[in-house]
Amino acid sequence: MTREMTGAEMVVQALIDQGVSHIFGYPGGAVLPIYDALFHTDKVKHILVRHEQAAVHAAEGFARSTGKVGAVLVTSGPGSTNAVTGLADAMMDSIPVVCITGQVPTHLIGSDAFQECDTVGITRHCTKHNYLVKSINDLPRILHEAFYVAAAGRPGPVVVDIPKDLQFATGSYSRPTSNQHKTYRPQVKGEMSKIKAAIEMMKTAKRPVFYTGGGVINSGTEASALLRELVRTTGFPITSTLMGLGAYPASDRQWLGMLGMHGTYEANLAMHDSDLIVAIGARFDDRVTGRLDAFAPGSTKIHIDIDPSSINKNVKVDLAIIGDCAHVLEDMVRLWRASNASADKTALKGWWDQIDTWRKRDCLAYRPTQDLIKPQYALQRLYELTKGKDVYFTTEVGQHQMWAAQFLKFEDPNRWLTSGGLGTMGYGLPAAVGAQVAHPGALVIDVAGEASIQMTMQEMSTIAQYNLPVKVFILNNQYMGMVRQWQELLHGGRYSETYSEGLPDFVKLAEAYHARGIRCDKPDELDAAILDMINFNGPVLFDCIVDPAENCFPMIPSGKAHNDMILGDAVKDIGSIIDDKGKMLV
Repeated sequence: MTREMTGAEMVVQALIDQGVSHIFGYPGGAVLPIYDALFHTDKVKHILVRHEQAAVHAAEGFARSTGKVGAVLVTSGPGSTNAVTGLADAMMDSIPVVCITGQVPTHLIGSDAFQECDTVGITRHCTKHNYLVKSINDLPRILHEAFYVAAAGRPGPVVVDIPKDLQFATGSYSRPTSNQHKTYRPQVKGEMSKIKAAIEMMKTAKRPVFYTGGGVINSGTEASALLRELVRTTGFPITSTLMGLGAYPASDRQWLGMLGMHGTYEANLAMHDSDLIVAIGARFDDRVTGRLDAFAPGSTKIHIDIDPSSINKNVKVDLAIIGDCAHVLEDMVRLWRASNASADKTALKGWWDQIDTWRKRDCLAYRPTQDLIKPQYALQRLYELTKGKDVYFTTEVGQHQMWAAQFLKFEDPNRWLTSGGLGTMGYGLPAAVGAQVAHPGALVIDVAGEASIQMTMQEMSTIAQYNLPVKVFILNNQYMGMVRQWQELLHGGRYSETYSEGLPDFVKLAEAYHARGIRCDKPDELDAAILDMINFNGPVLFDCIVDPAENCFPMIPSGKAHNDMILGDAVKDIGSIIDDKGKMLV
């Protein structure tokens, strides 16, 4: 049905027609007509953040935890530029977000008007697509198209920049019968001949490994279910990137843990020594590959990805299958079963024997103490005390993020929300806002560092306004921990600007934001304090004081091969791994 509407009313109606329940934003002059239109509906709930970067991160948290498109509304100029970090983050991690930005009136564009910026130009390289709306007649199509582009193929952020005069202008609105872009048609079905070739390669492999990434999770829960079926049917080991955690259950014996810079010894060595890598929804990023010329030198590589630009971008592969993970995995499972295929059982047994030998190194082991809380212990206890609950974990970025990836064990997809590609400090708290809005009855915990949490601490005000029971679990080591670790190991222990002086009293800060503050610095009091946090009916800032000298291992030093890891038990003292000029010795 066609109706006459203002541009602002079109925006709100398009959100309703797209099934948007919540939009995260911050008002300003160039979007006031849209905010006025939102005032007249109860079908879309607006969540007022305290910074536009947080609006995008909250939309990411909403999208990542639900599989839906996140929605953002910000004003022109500084509103849209503040959103850029969030857009870049969503772009790197393939998170579907539609960000609607206000723009100065059409006749003022290019005149350096008040709060004007070239939003389309600024966001061109950190969005999947962006639009500057030039005609009221184009607005309905663009709005619906934006949601299609954000979600279709490899997901990502889309910006729709709407001049203020078009928000007042009137035109005809009707929901398009198809939201599809006239030229953007991602290939979802894999080429059958290539899938058959992949099955034949898997049958003859002696040392195979599945390497999976966030693309499996982006493809939906069906893809994760099919992945589990294929892995269990073949008997192959499986590892995952940081963004892929939860696609395969961490409790399963075939799971090797996360791979990469802070991945497990067995996962990285299995990748290096494999003769067949089946990469599914992963992009061979530098944190996984290490030195490219030394990455899995003896392996044949199959790469399954919906994004053709990811193929051979970093690592040359032997067989590329373009398609959506769920569709390709469905065909692979069907063909494997239909052909009564089986792996080389003798070779596979020997491969598992080797993997079990690597596992015996217990690469995540650490030395607990009675006086100091080790960060690993804190996360182990957090995991054990939340196991079995309806829980979502977000993180900030740093050592705590890597420890969380190592010690929190995920059985299902969409429960782990972290900034992978961009590594954005401050991501976790607003992402937790988005996850909590999407899942009001769930336990949502942001694992944070005392440095990262201060990047977007203002969102505690949003949490207070909407009575969101978000829990923030701060591993407080009084340093920018990962930076300090690199300075210790790679820069001769010269700690340049990494000590977090002037830290706030987080308990008092929590109270200032109408939340509960808890501090714990004794291992034997930790369980009771964590349970207190979990059971409190409201937001909590938990200040967990941990060993300031603890480092995160295993670690692949920058520029080293992915099998060239430093293990925690190898670091007796700094002098054992660097010389007097800071050069790595091992």
